Amino acid sequence: MNLSGRKVIVKDGNVEKALRKFKKKVSESGLLLELQQRERYTKPSVKKKIARAMAKKRWQKYMAQQNLPKLDY
Repeated sequence: MNLSGRKVIVKDGNVEKALRKFKKKVSESGLLLELQQRERYTKPSVKKKIARAMAKKRWQKYMAQQNLPKLDY
């Protein structure tokens, strides 16, 4: 894991701006999401269920962009 890219230099004593930049870097790196996932065990069946739900959401977003009628199952 490369931690060198997750640092921010505080300029002119502006800690709030540096903190916002740091939070953005951490969220973009996906570090917090990975830690949350490693915190507890997820059963393979639950992982599959989540993956199917995400795929369905991606498909619905794609269909909405195409301006086609939405299919309900």
